[in-house]
Amino acid sequence: MKENKKQIMDEKYWEDIFHGFSCAITGSGETLHGCGTQSLLPSVSQIAEEDSSPFRVLIATLISLRTKDAVTYAASRRLFSVANTPRAMLALSQEQIETAIAPAGFFRTKARNILEISKKLVEEHGGLVPPDKEALVSLPGVGTKTANLTLNLGFGIDAICVDCHVHTIANRTGWVSTKNPEQTEKELEKILPRRFWIPLNELLVSYGQKICTSVSPRCSICPIASTCPCIGVKKSR
Repeated sequence: MKENKKQIMDEKYWEDIFHGFSCAITGSGETLHGCGTQSLLPSVSQIAEEDSSPFRVLIATLISLRTKDAVTYAASRRLFSVANTPRAMLALSQEQIETAIAPAGFFRTKARNILEISKKLVEEHGGLVPPDKEALVSLPGVGTKTANLTLNLGFGIDAICVDCHVHTIANRTGWVSTKNPEQTEKELEKILPRRFWIPLNELLVSYGQKICTSVSPRCSICPIASTCPCIGVKKSR
């Protein structure tokens, strides 16, 4: 049985985590961005790398919910090729938006929300995405994860975006012990140096997809395998 040693989670610890996880993802000694392979980034990050307009980030994140990265990226690019501002989006019908973003999960609901979001942004915010979490979560279909990722990638505002990968890995490693993403966000804020808040989601989404998978994680190539308590892991590779 693996000994669960208490880690000192100081600045150096997190630097090592980010470097080690990035190297494991790329299979090289380079960082996630430094590897020169954009496709290693999550789909919304790829969209933001091309154009970090807050509206594009917001809508791409909305499309990404319960949707695979490749589908999200293609759907977002199709939609933005015909409309990439709230006013331009309102010139489209719901059916046109549905056609552009299908087969993203729940594409009909998302198309309706995209129109409602665009209308609210034009009527209440001068056609601009507000750089405020409370204002963002008041928009149709926008939750904490979407709001925080929009603040991160669209505005460069520090916030911890917690999705299923971040929640699972943070609990599996013993960084936190929480029951839901909202609790995970609050607990990570207590232990994670602020400069790591924005890149955390990008790193752990990629790490969760490629290494620390939800089922049978690839512990044999994990850089922290010797110290990770692997909480909840029943089988690994």
